Amino acid sequence: MTRTANGNQATYTVKQLADLAGVTPRTLRHYDAIGLLRPSAVGDDNGYRYYDDKAALRLQQILFYREMGMELSAIRAVLDAPEFETAAALERHRAALSARAGRLQHLIHTIDRTLRHLKGEIEMTTQDLFAGFDEETQARYEKEAAEMYDPKVVAESSRRWKSYTAEDKARIQREGGQIYQDMVALLGRDPAAAEVQAVVARWHDNLRAFYEPTPDILRGLGQAYAAQPEFSAFFATLHPDLPAFLSRAIETYVAAGAAGR
Repeated sequence: MTRTANGNQATYTVKQLADLAGVTPRTLRHYDAIGLLRPSAVGDDNGYRYYDDKAALRLQQILFYREMGMELSAIRAVLDAPEFETAAALERHRAALSARAGRLQHLIHTIDRTLRHLKGEIEMTTQDLFAGFDEETQARYEKEAAEMYDPKVVAESSRRWKSYTAEDKARIQREGGQIYQDMVALLGRDPAAAEVQAVVARWHDNLRAFYEPTPDILRGLGQAYAAQPEFSAFFATLHPDLPAFLSRAIETYVAAGAAGR
């Protein structure tokens, strides 16, 4: 009989846990190899990996953070931090997902109204067409995404934002919007081109108004811009190609080491 380190019988094989979580056994083996999710026990006679309920709960956390677009190295740092608490993390996940659900419902409502507008059933102003896509909302998206990476960002972001005057806040949001407009003007260029990377550097500086983003956070945001519906939907209103282009440009910026400057 295979037992865990604390003497309890292991619960799941690699295949069983993979099937329950909707991932592949290869994924679990990779998580073991990088130290993200160690098996609770390894069979003495067959070398098989076994996982208990504690490991299953850690896997749930990993998948939640992956859903938010977080890099595996950053997930490991968060989960292994001494101050990490599973219950508190779940509360943050729930709040973020609830907020996302509300935003998506808002977008669905805008789509429904636009369809009725196209059919001639109702009238919509130009402002109505972009309900849910305002720059203030986008700033909130970025703040919420960052908070998924490190609980300490919550307090720091709140402290910095409260310290600004109304004029400061308007300027920060205005600069953020201009950055995305400038990126649209560069569509079609090589994401590694100097002029594109200069705009990404301005984006990085703009984020510093809220918090000090790490390279992992920047990379995660870049991935989320293309992969997460609420981000990509916003950027697609500026140009359909912007989400993917911005994501590649940010990845290039981080890979070049500029994020640490």
